[in-house]
Amino acid sequence: MLALLRSPRFSAIALLTAAVLGLVVANSPLGPGLETALDAHSPWGAVGLDLSVSHWISDGLLAVFFLLVAIELKQELVAGELSNPKTAVIPAIAAIGGVVVPAGVFLAMTAGTEYTHGWPIPTATDIAFALGVLAMFGRGLPSTVRVFLLALAVLDDLIAIIIIAVVFAHDTDFTALGGAVVVLVLFWLLGRMLQRGGAARPWLITGMVVLGLLEWWLVYHSGVHATIAGVALGLLLPRPTGHVLYERVEPWSNGLVLPLFAFASAAVLIPDVGLGELSPTFWAVVVALPVGKVVGITIFGAVATRLFRAPGRATLSFGSIVTVGVLGGIGFTVSLLMNELAFAQDGEVLDEGVLAVLVGSGISMVASAVLVSIRAKRYRERRELSEAESTE
Repeated sequence: MLALLRSPRFSAIALLTAAVLGLVVANSPLGPGLETALDAHSPWGAVGLDLSVSHWISDGLLAVFFLLVAIELKQELVAGELSNPKTAVIPAIAAIGGVVVPAGVFLAMTAGTEYTHGWPIPTATDIAFALGVLAMFGRGLPSTVRVFLLALAVLDDLIAIIIIAVVFAHDTDFTALGGAVVVLVLFWLLGRMLQRGGAARPWLITGMVVLGLLEWWLVYHSGVHATIAGVALGLLLPRPTGHVLYERVEPWSNGLVLPLFAFASAAVLIPDVGLGELSPTFWAVVVALPVGKVVGITIFGAVATRLFRAPGRATLSFGSIVTVGVLGGIGFTVSLLMNELAFAQDGEVLDEGVLAVLVGSGISMVASAVLVSIRAKRYRERRELSEAESTE
């Protein structure tokens, strides 16, 4: 069961199913009841946690997902594909292209309107979904495609984290932020002590858990989005401890956290308006995700490959870069979060943004499934032909 929950294929299917279910339920007779349930507030206002159920999901549970993203990012930076600057520079440049071009498309299509601040929405790539589509349809593709996609998606998430921390910070409380920094130092010190082992190990783990919860509470009150607490904690965890935590928490993230977030985020009413009445935000996201992403990743990635090609090192073909670019257009989880942060005060545009993310990501899913399948089939045929010739 745990192996299934860790599978990229399962994660992609679970996310898509949850999003479709949320959209269907919201537009059924059960919709009003679901809206009431998601808007219900917790009884913990006395300790500064007067959050609705939907905010507990996006601010609380999603911090777990970002904790795992940070652990994976640290692994890649320290010992993975991104640990060598010579191999990291190409996916890094491609990732920048995959952020700059979609943002530019969004800004161009919303120029002169009040919606330009939504430019971060189409800049994100969903690691789980993109890897899931690749795993489902990419049997036979060279491993370099997955490595490049993973490196690009991790760097893309790093950029998304910076955007969330900087662009969407509001009414910053520097006292809470300073307290969060102090807690992080204590968390790091306990992590160092944990590596030495000893009889105090259970107490150290308990202390780190308490400090982790306190860190989330302080970041939430600082005006920085609470998920950044998960990022900070993940980056400061010692790698062995982070690996163990990742292995234990990943099934819960794939099986509960991400599907629950997808369900709650997609639970919006489909606007009863004509296509011409939809806001520029809708069209900008629908175009920027599947088109802006593939154009940005492909152009920047192809140029970087030509500029930084090294003798003796395998490089991606232009077709493989295009394939990764199409996969990069699957925004989903982080794009939904960006949309929620950008248009939290405008319910109508918020709902249209959710639909746009689902449509844009859906187009990218279909396009990437077709393209990956075609290219994987060609690689398998070439391999079979090569094996047949070698036996003659």
